[in-house]
Amino acid sequence: MTYYGPQDLADSWRTVRKNTLQVAEDIPEEKYTFRAAPDTMSVAEILAHLAATPHWAIQCHFVEKKTSVAMEDFGKWMGEIGATSKTLTTKAAIIEALKANGEAVATGLETMTEPQLGEQVSLPMGAKSRFEMLLGLKEHEMHHRAQLFLIERMVGIVPHLTRAREAAQAARS
Repeated sequence: MTYYGPQDLADSWRTVRKNTLQVAEDIPEEKYTFRAAPDTMSVAEILAHLAATPHWAIQCHFVEKKTSVAMEDFGKWMGEIGATSKTLTTKAAIIEALKANGEAVATGLETMTEPQLGEQVSLPMGAKSRFEMLLGLKEHEMHHRAQLFLIERMVGIVPHLTRAREAAQAARS
């Protein structure tokens, strides 16, 4: 049986991060303080969160190569992510961190073997495969990117994927 392997995961992660970077580039820095609602993250906070979030996956799967993760591990990593995201206060810093941390994840994924992706990692809420955990990182990014696409519309920007689709349709007509 053929399945989604390490290179496939790395390639799809790069595509997702490339699209996030395009959103970060398309939104003017003066709109980085925009919030869709008062109790939500600003554009800058969402992007800084996405830039910093890969830290847990890098630590868990590529550095420490954990087979069992405790709540203390998550607490430590989330604290580090929160601290890092607070340092990303400009568009340039956020974009640089998105690029660097995104590529660190992709490179780490490329070094994994199929058996490693299949390994079970014990978690407080039950075991998951490394594959499922790493796929969750990509899903998390896509969730927040969807929020950013809506925010783009709210501030008068047509999202780049919509622009590309419309251009392709126009070319076919």
